[in-house]
Amino acid sequence: MTNVLDSVRDHYRATGLTERLKAALMALGPEDQRLTPEQLGALDQFHTRGLVATAELAKLAGITADNSVLDVGSGVGGPARFLAAAYGCRVTGVDLSDAFVDAARYLTERTGLSAQVSFQTASALELPFDDGRFDVALLQHVAMNISDRARLYREIHRVLKSGGRFATYDVVLNGGEPHYPVPWARTPATSFLLTAAATREAIEAAGFHALVWRDDSEAAKAWIAQLRASGPPPSPNLGVVMGPDFAQLSANLGRNLIEGRLGILTAVLEAA
Repeated sequence: MTNVLDSVRDHYRATGLTERLKAALMALGPEDQRLTPEQLGALDQFHTRGLVATAELAKLAGITADNSVLDVGSGVGGPARFLAAAYGCRVTGVDLSDAFVDAARYLTERTGLSAQVSFQTASALELPFDDGRFDVALLQHVAMNISDRARLYREIHRVLKSGGRFATYDVVLNGGEPHYPVPWARTPATSFLLTAAATREAIEAAGFHALVWRDDSEAAKAWIAQLRASGPPPSPNLGVVMGPDFAQLSANLGRNLIEGRLGILTAVLEAA
């Protein structure tokens, strides 16, 4: 387990990330200029369909201003900031990568949302929170890095209130071995994909029942096609976070989706 966690950490190590972000964001204005979550959308939404997918998932989850929300695998904090700005809720993000957590805090300061949004380094398999702490938990493009799905979903269930909502948006296995490298794994050694059916079985075994369960693969394919047609991505973009090979990682994800090797699952479930 420790070796796998270390390998996943290495994939997302991103040495010097906050300094790279400071330099890249000069394109949007001086250091003291307030930024919006929308301005950062190309940079901090580390999943297919970007900010649109986060907005859709939040709406399906029924998030309101009085909710306490947990973002599991929060990356550099884009979804957490969007939720706080759009709904007025309080959001806590956890991520395995110290570099991502530091960058998330910096970007949150730049958007003026530090009073509503906080981040800490932690494993999704050992969430540092009391039972029943949160109203809503989000998990976006994270589970593919976690081999012990039963423990992951049990931990999320544990920290949710009874009747709390779990909103997940993840990559699932459709058929055939994916082409690597991909954004979450450069080799199969840190990629733990499940089919949508196996994912549902694991989540429901942890004490959830489905409110929304849908295949968003076609929407993801359309998004990939649009990206290809629109030319180079706007700057700054996720290449700042993931490094110069991000274009190859992203291209392989698109290829896997279009060839039907991978799919995209959107689900909202209620904690019993």
